[in-house]
Amino acid sequence: MRLKFGFTLICLLAIVPSAFGAEEKKAAVHKVTQSASYLMVDPIYATIVRSDRPIGLLMVGIGIDVPDEALRNEADRAMPVLRDGYVRNLMAFAATAVRPAQQPDVGLIAERLQRVTDRILHRKGARVLLAQVAMRLTH
Repeated sequence: MRLKFGFTLICLLAIVPSAFGAEEKKAAVHKVTQSASYLMVDPIYATIVRSDRPIGLLMVGIGIDVPDEALRNEADRAMPVLRDGYVRNLMAFAATAVRPAQQPDVGLIAERLQRVTDRILHRKGARVLLAQVAMRLTH
């Protein structure tokens, strides 16, 4: 009986400190900016098409600056819908307007993504910021 109690006590003492240590050690969060109004969006990829054949990828990296806290919370909750709108819009753009011999029009890309953002959030106030636009051709 004494041996079982001692073994149980040792097991509990070994488990308790590791449980408390897990709370103290939180994973480091990588922040792109110190701005609280900035929402990061994962890069978006779309296929570049020529003669009904895929010939490369268009990659667009963006973020959204939303100074209004209520709208920022709404944009954060709507992020899956925003990403879907961005992907669909860029797929259509890459298939119809991107040419392999020319740089894509970044102004047009920004305008398109801004319209998607305003439409999905039902008001203005969230500003799309382009971080990167790149093409990778495979032909």
